Amino acid sequence: MADLNNQDSLQNLLVMLRQEHRDLDSAIHALASSTPADQLQVQRLKKKKLSLKDRIISIEDQLTPDIIA
Repeated sequence: MADLNNQDSLQNLLVMLRQEHRDLDSAIHALASSTPADQLQVQRLKKKKLSLKDRIISIEDQLTPDIIA
């Protein structure tokens, strides 16, 4: 039962992180298209987006059962 609660929590966290990742992507595109673009801010957002992607992959790995070939 505890394992199911943990999986539900991870699934919920995954949904939130994916949404934040999409939001950052939109913000990066909007900021990059503005004139003049604040390159430092764009780089910070890209770094945060990459960090989110790493967390998403880590959580997906936890949710995917290991398959022994």
